Amino acid sequence: MTAMAHEPMATDHETLLDYFLALETPEGFRAELIEGEIIVTPPTDGNHERFFSRLTKQFLAKSATDMDVSGGKGLLLRPGDRKNHVIPDATFAPTELDLFLDAEPWMPSDGVALVMEVTSSKPEHDRIAKRRCYARAGIPLYLLVDRSKATITLFSDPSGDDYVGHNTAPLGKPLPLPAPFSFELETTDFL
Repeated sequence: MTAMAHEPMATDHETLLDYFLALETPEGFRAELIEGEIIVTPPTDGNHERFFSRLTKQFLAKSATDMDVSGGKGLLLRPGDRKNHVIPDATFAPTELDLFLDAEPWMPSDGVALVMEVTSSKPEHDRIAKRRCYARAGIPLYLLVDRSKATITLFSDPSGDDYVGHNTAPLGKPLPLPAPFSFELETTDFL
């Protein structure tokens, strides 16, 4: 392997954001700016996509409120935030809001009902840093499927840097979801 020379990393948030937005990642890779750190993630494995697919189907079929979903939609979590540009595995919003119509690549998170992450190669980002980002943005619900711990957790009631409420179930057990979804998420397929 050959080492490549790199320009020094930016130290101020404005320059870091400019550098981040100019990144060209290989096809299938995802670049995010999480709490001032650039994270590049390789394409997901088949098991990750299986969780994503089966959960998304339930949300679309069972939700009390008709939902739109986007997989891999860039979210700008707060206006003027130069440290956080994240891409949840799934972003759900009520269809009546039509949030994804004409949305910029990095859209505001206002109106988003729930974001979902399925852990992959760096689970700590999903467990801690992204949870804080979503809470600070005021996203009402954050669903974390933790594959290595074999659990599914719904975080609710964002307050400051975290969520006040959380409900965890082992994979194989149902997880109740509040309004606007109002159904039990089945996880028996994931054992």
